Amino acid sequence: MNISKNEQRVLHALAQGGFVQYDRAANGKIIDITCFTREGYVLSNCTMDVFSKLRRKGLVASRKSGAYRISDRGRRTVGAQLDNR
Repeated sequence: MNISKNEQRVLHALAQGGFVQYDRAANGKIIDITCFTREGYVLSNCTMDVFSKLRRKGLVASRKSGAYRISDRGRRTVGAQLDNR
C-alpha cells in the first residue's frame, strides 16, 4: 500500500502508543483533530487531510467511541524503524 511520508510519520507515532482525539459537529462529522504522541506532545504532521486518508485506508480505528489508535492493518502496513516499539 502506498502511503505518504506524513502518513508514515503519523503511523509511527501511533504505533509507539500515540492517539488521535477528535471533536464532532452536531451532524456527527469530525471537525477537529489533535494527534498526541505517547509522551503527550502534539504532533503537527497530523492534519485533517492526513487523518482522513488514514481513516479511509483503515489504518486507524476508534473503539467504543474512544480516541483513534492504530489498527491491526496499520501495524502491518507501517515499516519498521529503529525507534519503533
